[in-house]
Amino acid sequence: MPKVEITIPEHLEMQIAQMVERGEFVNREEAIEDLLSTGIKAYKTSGPSDEEEGATGGTGFEDDGMMGHDDEYVF
Repeated sequence: MPKVEITIPEHLEMQIAQMVERGEFVNREEAIEDLLSTGIKAYKTSGPSDEEEGATGGTGFEDDGMMGHDDEYVF
């Protein structure tokens, strides 16, 4: 499996650590993989249509953050 290194805000790291401590995930790596996968699936079902992609330069992301939210991820 490929490895990816990212930098995330401290509040997200704390939320992930809390989910692992509560037993929602076995470990941090599983939590990040599952949450990222869930986010991608949600983005695919609620993301921009082909027409909207042209308006944002084809990236599917707005200038002020993912899906228009600074440091907020909507699932």
